[in-house]
Amino acid sequence: MGLELRSRWWIVVASVVGLLVGNGPVMQFTIGTLLPSITRQFGWSRGMVSSAMVVGLWMTGIATPIAGRLVDRFGIRAVALPAIVMFSLATASVAWVPASPAAFTALYALMGLGAACQTPLIYAKAISARFDRQRGLALGIAMAGVGLGAALVPQFTQQMIGIAGWRGAYAGLGVLTFVLAFPAVAFFVGRPVANQQAAVKRVSIAGMPGLSGREALRTTRFWSLAFSFFIVAGTTGGVISHLVPLMADRGVSPQAATAMVGIAGIALIAGRLLSGLLLDRIHGPYVAAVFYLAPLLGIVVLLTTLRPQEAALGAVLVGIGVGAEVDLIAFLLSRYLGMRSFGEIYGYFFSIFMLGAGLGPLAMGISYDRTGSYKLMLVCFAIALAFAGLPMLRLGPYAYPAAREAGRESALVAAL
Repeated sequence: MGLELRSRWWIVVASVVGLLVGNGPVMQFTIGTLLPSITRQFGWSRGMVSSAMVVGLWMTGIATPIAGRLVDRFGIRAVALPAIVMFSLATASVAWVPASPAAFTALYALMGLGAACQTPLIYAKAISARFDRQRGLALGIAMAGVGLGAALVPQFTQQMIGIAGWRGAYAGLGVLTFVLAFPAVAFFVGRPVANQQAAVKRVSIAGMPGLSGREALRTTRFWSLAFSFFIVAGTTGGVISHLVPLMADRGVSPQAATAMVGIAGIALIAGRLLSGLLLDRIHGPYVAAVFYLAPLLGIVVLLTTLRPQEAALGAVLVGIGVGAEVDLIAFLLSRYLGMRSFGEIYGYFFSIFMLGAGLGPLAMGISYDRTGSYKLMLVCFAIALAFAGLPMLRLGPYAYPAAREAGRESALVAAL
Protein backbone atom coordinates (compact mmCIF):
# COMPACT_ATOMS: atom_id res chain seq x y z
CA MET A 1 0.00 0.00 0.00
CA GLY A 2 2.88 2.37 0.76
CA LEU A 3 4.43 1.66 -2.67
CA GLU A 4 1.06 2.26 -4.33
CA LEU A 5 0.70 5.58 -2.50
CA ARG A 6 4.17 6.70 -3.55
CA SER A 7 3.46 5.68 -7.15
CA ARG A 8 0.29 7.75 -7.18
CA TRP A 9 2.05 10.87 -5.94
CA TRP A 10 4.91 10.42 -8.41
CA ILE A 11 2.28 10.67 -11.13
CA VAL A 12 1.24 14.01 -9.65
CA VAL A 13 4.86 15.22 -9.67
CA ALA A 14 5.31 14.08 -13.28
CA SER A 15 2.10 15.89 -14.20
CA VAL A 16 3.56 19.12 -12.81
CA VAL A 17 6.61 18.66 -15.06
CA GLY A 18 4.54 17.82 -18.13
CA LEU A 19 2.10 20.69 -17.69
CA LEU A 20 4.95 23.16 -17.22
CA VAL A 21 5.22 22.94 -21.04
CA GLY A 22 1.53 22.38 -21.70
CA ASN A 23 -0.46 24.07 -24.42
CA GLY A 24 -1.21 27.11 -22.25
CA PRO A 25 2.35 28.05 -21.21
CA VAL A 26 3.84 27.33 -24.65
CA MET A 27 1.12 28.69 -26.97
CA GLN A 28 -0.84 31.21 -24.93
CA PHE A 29 1.43 32.67 -22.26
CA THR A 30 4.38 33.26 -24.62
CA ILE A 31 2.51 35.06 -27.41
CA GLY A 32 2.59 38.41 -25.61
CA THR A 33 6.36 38.11 -25.20
CA LEU A 34 6.91 37.11 -28.85
CA LEU A 35 4.33 39.46 -30.36
CA PRO A 36 6.37 42.73 -30.35
CA SER A 37 9.35 41.13 -32.13
CA ILE A 38 7.17 39.43 -34.76
CA THR A 39 5.08 42.52 -35.52
CA ARG A 40 8.22 44.66 -35.71
CA GLN A 41 9.94 42.35 -38.22
CA PHE A 42 6.97 41.53 -40.44
CA GLY A 43 4.86 44.66 -39.98
CA TRP A 44 1.82 42.57 -39.02
CA SER A 45 -0.91 43.87 -36.70
CA ARG A 46 -1.40 42.55 -33.18
CA GLY A 47 -4.76 41.19 -34.27
CA MET A 48 -3.15 39.18 -37.07
CA VAL A 49 -0.55 37.57 -34.81
CA SER A 50 -3.21 36.91 -32.16
CA SER A 51 -5.47 35.31 -34.77
CA ALA A 52 -2.79 32.69 -35.54
CA MET A 53 -2.75 31.69 -31.88
CA VAL A 54 -6.55 31.63 -31.92
CA VAL A 55 -6.51 29.16 -34.81
CA GLY A 56 -4.06 27.03 -32.86
CA LEU A 57 -6.23 27.07 -29.75
CA TRP A 58 -9.33 26.21 -31.76
CA MET A 59 -7.55 23.30 -33.41
CA THR A 60 -6.67 22.09 -29.91
CA GLY A 61 -10.33 22.45 -28.99
CA ILE A 62 -11.45 20.45 -32.03
CA ALA A 63 -8.86 17.72 -31.50
CA THR A 64 -9.19 17.29 -27.72
CA PRO A 65 -12.54 15.40 -27.70
CA ILE A 66 -11.13 13.02 -30.32
CA ALA A 67 -7.97 12.61 -28.23
CA GLY A 68 -10.13 11.99 -25.16
CA ARG A 69 -12.07 9.20 -26.85
CA LEU A 70 -8.86 7.63 -28.14
CA VAL A 71 -7.28 7.80 -24.68
CA ASP A 72 -10.40 6.18 -23.16
CA ARG A 73 -10.03 3.35 -25.65
CA PHE A 74 -6.28 2.86 -26.16
CA GLY A 75 -4.66 4.37 -23.07
CA ILE A 76 -2.61 7.47 -22.42
CA ARG A 77 0.83 6.57 -23.74
CA ALA A 78 -0.32 5.18 -27.09
CA VAL A 79 -2.10 8.43 -27.93
CA ALA A 80 -0.17 11.12 -26.07
CA LEU A 81 3.46 10.32 -26.94
CA PRO A 82 3.10 10.76 -30.74
CA ALA A 83 1.09 13.93 -30.14
CA ILE A 84 3.81 15.39 -27.89
CA VAL A 85 6.40 14.76 -30.63
CA MET A 86 4.13 16.52 -33.14
CA PHE A 87 3.57 19.49 -30.82
CA SER A 88 7.31 19.87 -30.15
CA LEU A 89 8.28 19.68 -33.82
CA ALA A 90 5.56 22.12 -34.91
CA THR A 91 6.61 24.63 -32.26
CA ALA A 92 10.26 24.42 -33.24
CA SER A 93 9.34 24.74 -36.94
CA VAL A 94 8.01 28.27 -36.44
CA ALA A 95 11.69 29.28 -36.24
CA TRP A 96 11.85 28.88 -40.04
CA VAL A 97 8.51 30.44 -40.97
CA PRO A 98 8.61 32.86 -43.96
CA ALA A 99 7.01 36.31 -43.91
CA SER A 100 3.62 34.80 -44.71
CA PRO A 101 0.59 35.12 -42.40
CA ALA A 102 -0.83 31.94 -43.95
CA ALA A 103 2.30 29.92 -43.18
CA PHE A 104 2.52 31.34 -39.66
CA THR A 105 -1.13 30.47 -39.02
CA ALA A 106 -0.74 26.98 -40.52
CA LEU A 107 2.12 26.18 -38.15
CA TYR A 108 0.05 27.35 -35.19
CA ALA A 109 -2.78 25.11 -36.42
CA LEU A 110 -0.36 22.17 -36.48
CA MET A 111 0.85 23.10 -32.99
CA GLY A 112 -2.77 23.12 -31.86
CA LEU A 113 -3.42 19.62 -33.16
CA GLY A 114 -0.41 18.20 -31.35
CA ALA A 115 -1.25 20.18 -28.23
CA ALA A 116 -4.48 18.20 -27.76
CA CYS A 117 -2.42 15.78 -25.64
CA GLN A 118 -0.50 18.54 -23.89
CA THR A 119 -3.66 19.93 -22.39
CA PRO A 120 -4.54 18.91 -18.82
CA LEU A 121 -6.69 16.10 -20.31
CA ILE A 122 -4.25 13.20 -19.94
CA TYR A 123 -2.89 14.40 -16.61
CA ALA A 124 -6.34 15.00 -15.11
CA LYS A 125 -7.53 11.61 -16.33
CA ALA A 126 -4.57 9.77 -14.79
CA ILE A 127 -4.97 11.57 -11.46
CA SER A 128 -8.78 11.37 -11.26
CA ALA A 129 -8.56 7.62 -11.90
CA ARG A 130 -6.16 7.10 -9.00
CA PHE A 131 -7.48 9.58 -6.43
CA ASP A 132 -10.96 9.84 -4.97
CA ARG A 133 -11.13 11.49 -1.53
CA GLN A 134 -7.91 13.46 -2.18
CA ARG A 135 -8.81 14.21 -5.78
CA GLY A 136 -9.06 17.98 -5.34
CA LEU A 137 -5.64 18.26 -3.68
CA ALA A 138 -3.94 15.99 -6.23
CA LEU A 139 -5.46 17.91 -9.14
CA GLY A 140 -4.57 21.23 -7.57
CA ILE A 141 -0.91 20.25 -7.14
CA ALA A 142 -0.69 18.80 -10.66
CA MET A 143 -2.34 21.78 -12.33
CA ALA A 144 0.11 24.06 -10.54
CA GLY A 145 2.44 22.94 -13.32
CA VAL A 146 0.52 25.26 -15.64
CA GLY A 147 1.27 28.09 -13.20
CA LEU A 148 4.94 27.19 -13.12
CA GLY A 149 4.91 27.21 -16.90
CA ALA A 150 3.13 30.55 -17.00
CA ALA A 151 5.76 32.00 -14.66
CA LEU A 152 8.87 30.40 -16.17
CA VAL A 153 8.25 29.74 -19.87
CA PRO A 154 7.72 33.43 -20.82
CA GLN A 155 10.94 34.23 -18.94
CA PHE A 156 12.71 31.45 -20.86
CA THR A 157 11.24 32.86 -24.07
CA GLN A 158 12.43 36.39 -23.26
CA GLN A 159 15.93 35.09 -22.58
CA MET A 160 15.93 33.14 -25.84
CA ILE A 161 14.82 36.25 -27.75
CA GLY A 162 17.78 38.13 -26.27
CA ILE A 163 20.19 35.34 -27.26
CA ALA A 164 18.84 34.07 -30.59
CA GLY A 165 15.90 36.29 -31.56
CA TRP A 166 12.26 35.28 -31.70
CA ARG A 167 13.00 32.48 -34.17
CA GLY A 168 15.49 30.94 -31.77
CA ALA A 169 12.89 31.27 -29.02
CA TYR A 170 10.46 29.06 -30.95
CA ALA A 171 13.17 26.45 -31.54
CA GLY A 172 14.01 26.51 -27.85
CA LEU A 173 10.36 26.10 -26.88
CA GLY A 174 10.04 23.03 -29.08
CA VAL A 175 13.11 21.37 -27.55
CA LEU A 176 12.03 22.26 -24.01
CA THR A 177 8.57 20.77 -24.57
CA PHE A 178 9.93 17.45 -25.77
CA VAL A 179 12.62 17.14 -23.09
CA LEU A 180 10.14 17.69 -20.24
CA ALA A 181 6.82 16.28 -21.42
CA PHE A 182 7.83 13.10 -23.27
CA PRO A 183 9.65 11.39 -20.36
CA ALA A 184 7.01 12.52 -17.86
CA VAL A 185 4.23 10.82 -19.83
CA ALA A 186 6.27 7.82 -20.99
CA PHE A 187 7.57 6.77 -17.57
CA PHE A 188 4.97 8.04 -15.08
CA VAL A 189 1.68 9.59 -16.19
CA GLY A 190 0.78 7.00 -18.81
CA ARG A 191 1.98 3.98 -16.89
CA PRO A 192 -0.57 1.89 -14.92
CA VAL A 193 0.32 1.15 -11.30
CA ALA A 194 1.93 -2.28 -11.25
CA ASN A 195 -0.28 -4.00 -8.67
CA GLN A 196 -3.41 -2.68 -10.37
CA GLN A 197 -2.75 -4.20 -13.80
CA ALA A 198 -5.25 -6.99 -13.17
CA ALA A 199 -7.91 -4.50 -12.18
CA VAL A 200 -7.34 -2.64 -15.42
CA LYS A 201 -8.02 -5.79 -17.41
CA ARG A 202 -11.04 -6.90 -15.38
CA VAL A 203 -13.07 -3.72 -15.17
CA SER A 204 -14.55 -2.36 -18.38
CA ILE A 205 -15.06 1.32 -19.10
CA ALA A 206 -18.79 0.65 -19.52
CA GLY A 207 -18.85 -0.51 -15.90
CA MET A 208 -17.48 2.75 -14.52
CA PRO A 209 -19.87 5.02 -12.62
CA GLY A 210 -21.07 7.96 -14.65
CA LEU A 211 -22.60 9.04 -17.94
CA SER A 212 -21.50 8.35 -21.47
CA GLY A 213 -20.40 11.27 -23.58
CA ARG A 214 -23.73 11.34 -25.43
CA GLU A 215 -25.72 11.21 -22.20
CA ALA A 216 -23.67 14.04 -20.69
CA LEU A 217 -24.35 16.31 -23.67
CA ARG A 218 -28.07 16.03 -22.98
CA THR A 219 -27.84 17.27 -19.37
CA THR A 220 -28.37 20.79 -18.06
CA ARG A 221 -25.40 20.32 -15.75
CA PHE A 222 -23.03 19.84 -18.69
CA TRP A 223 -24.10 23.08 -20.35
CA SER A 224 -24.12 25.03 -17.08
CA LEU A 225 -20.52 24.02 -16.50
CA ALA A 226 -19.63 24.68 -20.13
CA PHE A 227 -21.04 28.21 -20.02
CA SER A 228 -19.00 29.13 -16.96
CA PHE A 229 -15.79 27.61 -18.32
CA PHE A 230 -16.24 29.43 -21.65
CA ILE A 231 -16.63 32.84 -19.99
CA VAL A 232 -13.67 32.42 -17.64
CA ALA A 233 -11.41 31.03 -20.36
CA GLY A 234 -12.18 33.87 -22.74
CA THR A 235 -11.79 36.69 -20.26
CA THR A 236 -8.70 35.51 -18.41
CA GLY A 237 -7.03 34.19 -21.56
CA GLY A 238 -7.63 37.46 -23.36
CA VAL A 239 -6.11 39.53 -20.57
CA ILE A 240 -3.07 37.30 -19.98
CA SER A 241 -2.27 36.96 -23.69
CA HIS A 242 -2.14 40.75 -24.13
CA LEU A 243 -0.75 41.68 -20.73
CA VAL A 244 2.77 42.41 -22.07
CA PRO A 245 1.67 44.81 -24.85
CA LEU A 246 -1.02 46.26 -22.55
CA MET A 247 1.64 47.24 -20.02
CA ALA A 248 4.14 48.26 -22.70
CA ASP A 249 1.54 50.78 -23.95
CA ARG A 250 1.72 52.31 -20.47
CA GLY A 251 5.48 52.78 -20.65
CA VAL A 252 6.52 49.57 -18.93
CA SER A 253 9.62 47.91 -20.44
CA PRO A 254 9.20 44.52 -22.18
CA GLN A 255 11.28 42.85 -19.45
CA ALA A 256 9.14 44.31 -16.66
CA ALA A 257 5.93 43.49 -18.54
CA THR A 258 7.10 39.90 -19.03
CA ALA A 259 7.86 39.77 -15.31
CA MET A 260 4.21 40.67 -14.69
CA VAL A 261 3.18 37.62 -16.68
CA GLY A 262 5.48 35.65 -14.40
CA ILE A 263 3.73 37.18 -11.39
CA ALA A 264 0.41 36.12 -12.86
CA GLY A 265 1.85 32.62 -13.26
CA ILE A 266 2.85 32.51 -9.60
CA ALA A 267 -0.67 33.61 -8.69
CA LEU A 268 -1.92 30.83 -10.97
CA ILE A 269 0.04 28.32 -8.88
CA ALA A 270 -1.48 29.72 -5.70
CA GLY A 271 -4.95 29.56 -7.24
CA ARG A 272 -4.57 25.93 -8.22
CA LEU A 273 -3.20 24.82 -4.85
CA LEU A 274 -5.80 26.76 -2.90
CA SER A 275 -8.70 25.58 -5.04
CA GLY A 276 -7.44 22.00 -4.77
CA LEU A 277 -7.36 22.17 -0.99
CA LEU A 278 -10.81 23.76 -0.82
CA LEU A 279 -12.46 21.35 -3.26
CA ASP A 280 -11.89 18.43 -0.88
CA ARG A 281 -13.51 20.39 1.97
CA ILE A 282 -16.11 22.76 0.50
CA HIS A 283 -18.83 22.15 -2.09
CA GLY A 284 -17.14 22.65 -5.48
CA PRO A 285 -19.58 25.14 -7.07
CA TYR A 286 -19.11 27.52 -4.12
CA VAL A 287 -15.34 27.34 -4.60
CA ALA A 288 -15.77 28.06 -8.31
CA ALA A 289 -18.03 31.06 -7.77
CA VAL A 290 -15.58 32.66 -5.33
CA PHE A 291 -12.60 32.10 -7.62
CA TYR A 292 -14.44 33.68 -10.54
CA LEU A 293 -14.60 36.93 -8.58
CA ALA A 294 -10.79 37.25 -8.53
CA PRO A 295 -10.27 37.90 -12.28
CA LEU A 296 -13.25 40.28 -12.23
CA LEU A 297 -11.52 42.37 -9.57
CA GLY A 298 -8.23 42.07 -11.46
CA ILE A 299 -9.77 43.49 -14.65
CA VAL A 300 -11.30 46.34 -12.67
CA VAL A 301 -7.84 47.15 -11.30
CA LEU A 302 -6.31 47.09 -14.80
CA LEU A 303 -9.07 49.39 -16.02
CA THR A 304 -8.67 51.95 -13.26
CA THR A 305 -4.91 52.31 -12.82
CA LEU A 306 -1.88 53.28 -14.87
CA ARG A 307 0.66 52.53 -12.14
CA PRO A 308 2.79 49.41 -12.76
CA GLN A 309 2.64 48.33 -9.09
CA GLU A 310 -1.16 48.40 -9.03
CA ALA A 311 -1.33 46.76 -12.46
CA ALA A 312 0.79 43.93 -11.05
CA LEU A 313 -1.93 43.40 -8.42
CA GLY A 314 -4.47 43.19 -11.23
CA ALA A 315 -2.31 40.57 -12.96
CA VAL A 316 -2.16 38.57 -9.72
CA LEU A 317 -5.96 38.58 -9.38
CA VAL A 318 -6.44 37.50 -13.00
CA GLY A 319 -3.82 34.79 -12.48
CA ILE A 320 -5.70 33.44 -9.46
CA GLY A 321 -8.77 33.05 -11.64
CA VAL A 322 -6.78 31.32 -14.36
CA GLY A 323 -5.34 29.11 -11.63
CA ALA A 324 -8.64 27.60 -10.62
CA GLU A 325 -10.59 26.73 -13.74
CA VAL A 326 -8.69 23.76 -15.23
CA ASP A 327 -8.70 21.64 -12.07
CA LEU A 328 -12.30 22.74 -11.53
CA ILE A 329 -13.18 21.20 -14.90
CA ALA A 330 -11.69 17.84 -13.94
CA PHE A 331 -13.06 17.82 -10.39
CA LEU A 332 -16.61 18.95 -11.19
CA LEU A 333 -16.79 16.66 -14.21
CA SER A 334 -15.90 13.65 -12.05
CA ARG A 335 -18.41 14.60 -9.34
CA TYR A 336 -21.38 15.56 -11.56
CA LEU A 337 -20.91 13.43 -14.69
CA GLY A 338 -18.74 10.58 -13.41
CA MET A 339 -15.67 8.69 -14.64
CA ARG A 340 -17.24 6.40 -17.23
CA SER A 341 -16.30 8.59 -20.24
CA PHE A 342 -13.97 11.02 -18.48
CA GLY A 343 -11.61 11.51 -21.42
CA GLU A 344 -14.37 12.13 -23.95
CA ILE A 345 -16.38 14.51 -21.75
CA TYR A 346 -13.27 16.37 -20.62
CA GLY A 347 -12.48 16.76 -24.30
CA TYR A 348 -15.86 18.40 -24.91
CA PHE A 349 -15.34 20.77 -22.00
CA PHE A 350 -11.84 21.59 -23.15
CA SER A 351 -13.09 22.32 -26.67
CA ILE A 352 -15.49 24.87 -25.25
CA PHE A 353 -12.74 26.16 -22.99
CA MET A 354 -10.38 26.55 -25.99
CA LEU A 355 -13.10 28.30 -27.98
CA GLY A 356 -13.28 30.88 -25.22
CA ALA A 357 -9.51 30.99 -24.77
CA GLY A 358 -9.15 31.70 -28.49
CA LEU A 359 -11.90 34.30 -28.75
CA GLY A 360 -10.59 36.28 -25.78
CA PRO A 361 -7.16 37.14 -27.24
CA LEU A 362 -8.70 37.72 -30.68
CA ALA A 363 -11.26 40.14 -29.21
CA MET A 364 -8.48 41.97 -27.35
CA GLY A 365 -6.43 42.28 -30.54
CA ILE A 366 -9.39 43.54 -32.57
CA SER A 367 -10.30 45.98 -29.81
CA TYR A 368 -6.81 47.46 -29.92
CA ASP A 369 -6.65 47.57 -33.74
CA ARG A 370 -10.04 49.30 -34.01
CA THR A 371 -9.91 51.70 -31.06
CA GLY A 372 -6.22 51.97 -30.18
CA SER A 373 -7.01 50.71 -26.68
CA TYR A 374 -7.95 47.56 -24.77
CA LYS A 375 -10.44 49.42 -22.55
CA LEU A 376 -13.67 48.49 -24.37
CA MET A 377 -12.95 44.78 -24.29
CA LEU A 378 -11.82 44.85 -20.65
CA VAL A 379 -15.20 46.37 -19.74
CA CYS A 380 -16.99 43.62 -21.69
CA PHE A 381 -14.88 40.98 -19.94
CA ALA A 382 -15.74 42.37 -16.52
CA ILE A 383 -19.47 42.28 -17.29
CA ALA A 384 -19.26 38.70 -18.59
CA LEU A 385 -17.38 37.51 -15.49
CA ALA A 386 -20.12 38.94 -13.27
CA PHE A 387 -22.45 36.28 -14.70
CA ALA A 388 -20.01 33.35 -14.94
CA GLY A 389 -20.50 32.02 -11.41
CA LEU A 390 -24.31 31.99 -11.42
CA PRO A 391 -24.80 28.62 -13.19
CA MET A 392 -22.40 27.01 -10.71
CA LEU A 393 -24.68 27.88 -7.80
CA ARG A 394 -27.56 25.94 -9.40
CA LEU A 395 -25.76 22.60 -9.84
CA GLY A 396 -26.97 21.06 -6.58
CA PRO A 397 -25.39 18.12 -4.69
CA TYR A 398 -22.78 15.89 -6.31
CA ALA A 399 -24.12 13.01 -8.40
CA TYR A 400 -20.92 11.01 -7.72
CA PRO A 401 -19.56 12.00 -4.28
CA ALA A 402 -16.30 10.65 -2.87
CA ALA A 403 -16.49 6.91 -2.30
CA ARG A 404 -16.06 5.52 1.18
CA GLU A 405 -15.74 1.86 0.38
CA ALA A 406 -12.26 0.32 0.16
CA GLY A 407 -10.99 -0.63 -3.24
CA ARG A 408 -12.88 2.01 -5.23
CA GLU A 409 -9.71 3.84 -6.26
CA SER A 410 -8.22 0.62 -7.64
CA ALA A 411 -11.28 0.10 -9.82
CA LEU A 412 -11.05 3.66 -11.15
CA VAL A 413 -7.71 2.85 -12.77
CA ALA A 414 -9.72 0.94 -15.39
CA ALA A 415 -10.42 4.34 -16.95
CA LEU A 416 -6.79 4.49 -18.03
